[in-house]
Amino acid sequence: MSDAAPLPPVTAPPPAPRSVVVTGGGSGIGRAIAHAFADEGAAVLVVGRTAADLAGTAKGYDTIRTLAVDLTGADAPREVVETAVRELGGIDVLVNNAAALGHRALADVDPEQVAAQLGTNLAVPVLLTRAALDALAADGGGTVVNIGSSGARGSRAWPGNSVYGAAKAALDFLTRSWAVELAPRGIRAVGVAPGLVDSGFAERAGMSPEQYDGMLHHVGALTPQGRVGTPQEIAWWVTHLTRPEASHLTGAVLPVDGGLSLT
Repeated sequence: MSDAAPLPPVTAPPPAPRSVVVTGGGSGIGRAIAHAFADEGAAVLVVGRTAADLAGTAKGYDTIRTLAVDLTGADAPREVVETAVRELGGIDVLVNNAAALGHRALADVDPEQVAAQLGTNLAVPVLLTRAALDALAADGGGTVVNIGSSGARGSRAWPGNSVYGAAKAALDFLTRSWAVELAPRGIRAVGVAPGLVDSGFAERAGMSPEQYDGMLHHVGALTPQGRVGTPQEIAWWVTHLTRPEASHLTGAVLPVDGGLSLT
């Protein structure tokens, strides 16, 4: 019997900190995503329109940087990418989360509302992702995460929200298309499609507190799990789908809605 001391266990080195860009990061789901990545040690750039909201996201986190910019501006994609490369050292994960909500029947839709919906919800992810391609492809490739909506998936209808839903359905199509197109560059594309989440999004879009509480209660009662989701639950899936262990997953859009889209 040998008296030699046992060899120490072989441990893998900790993964290098990731560089993450989150649009719409001033509140709600975007803020939760930024915090979830930062809690894992990532360097995060949160992007949004309002500097004060972004500062609220960054409060208490030394690894979160902020950029207040109108993402629909012509120079915004370049500015976001250049800021991320300068402040974070690159882009490993791009989360296209910024969204504009507009509950309106087709008969009441006006050109400005259509332009705002399609601009923020569809054109911004396209143009920002295009601008970030070289940064995402560096160091073996990164991941694009498109935040869609389970209400726009499959053959579901969404009366009163047709323009918003159409943009989110198109985002799912972009996810599938980019997964194939960008695979040779080592870039993955995945989607997360939340159901109704208690993020305050509808209130910030103009819904009264009473209307908002009524909507949460109504949709929660319709959901098989009997409740709506939380921003932290969506953030958990975003961080896990972008980990190296998930590297064989691309093109998938995951509904996180308590089973609502199955009913």
